[in-house]
Amino acid sequence: MLEVADLPLPGSGRTLERFERLAAIARRDPVAARLCEGHADAVAIRAELGDSGPPAPDQSWGVWAAAPASVTAVEKDGEWTLSGDRPWCSGAGSCTHALVTATAPDGVRLFAVSNRAPWAVPLDGTWPAVGMAGSDSRTVRFTDAPARPVGGPGSYVGRPGFWHGGVGVAACWYGGATGVADTLLHRARGPHALAHLGAVDVLLRSARAVLREAAARIDAEPAADAEQLAVRVRCTVESAASEVIDRVGRALGAGPLGHDEAHARRVSDLTVYLRQSHAEADLARLGALLKEEPPAW
Repeated sequence: MLEVADLPLPGSGRTLERFERLAAIARRDPVAARLCEGHADAVAIRAELGDSGPPAPDQSWGVWAAAPASVTAVEKDGEWTLSGDRPWCSGAGSCTHALVTATAPDGVRLFAVSNRAPWAVPLDGTWPAVGMAGSDSRTVRFTDAPARPVGGPGSYVGRPGFWHGGVGVAACWYGGATGVADTLLHRARGPHALAHLGAVDVLLRSARAVLREAAARIDAEPAADAEQLAVRVRCTVESAASEVIDRVGRALGAGPLGHDEAHARRVSDLTVYLRQSHAEADLARLGALLKEEPPAW
C-alpha cells in the first residue's frame, strides 16, 4: 500500500491532506480507494489503540468489522483464536493482515489476524458483484485463527477515531463523484448539459466544504466525540455523490455508460460504494443527535 504508506493520521494537524489524498485515489479508481482506505484506517486504529508499530512495506491490511457476532473469539492459556464466517471482507484475497471484530466472553473485541490458510480462507462465490467487483469483498472463513487483541472490549467503536474513519470513507465517495463528473466536464455541450454541469459543480463544492470543515474540527479537537460531525458529513457527501451520478446520466444519456468502459465501471463501482451509507437510518440518527445537541444554524 505504497500510495498511503505516509498518509497523515487523523487529528495530526494534517487531516485535510489525508482526506484529499484518499479523494484523489478515488477520483482515479474507487476500488483502489476502497482498499487503500481500509489499509489506512487499520494503521490509524492500531496507532490509536497502542498496537505495534507501522506495517511493513509488503503488508496490506484490511478492517473487517461487519456483523461482529458472526465471528467468535476464544481465549485459552493466554492465546486467542477466532472462528466463524465474516462477510464483506474487502481485499479478501490480497490483504496480508486484517483487523477483525469478534464476540468474546467479555464483549466485542478487535483482533489482528494474519490472512492465510488454513486459518483464514476466502469463500468462492460469495462476492458475485458487478460494481466494486475488484474490491474482492468475499466472505472469509476463520477456523481457530491465531489472533492478537487490539485494545479492550468495546474500544474499537468507543474511540473518537471510529468516526474519523467514517469521514475518511466519505472523502473517498467525494473523490469517486469527481471522477464521474469529469466525464460531464469533458463532454458537456448545449444548455441542457451545461445546466447539469453547473449543478454538479455546486454539489461537489458543497461536499468538499463539509469535508474541509470536518478536517479542521478533527485537528482542533481530536479527542472529541465526532459522531454528529461524521454522520452529517457522510449524509451530505452521499447525497451529493448520488445526485452527481444521476445528473451526469441525465445530461449525457446512455452513451458513456455503453461506450466508455472506464466511466461505466466508475459509475457502477461508486454506486455500490455509496451503499456503505445507511441512507435514511443515518438521517434518523443525525436527527436524534441534533435533538440531543442542537446545531448552531
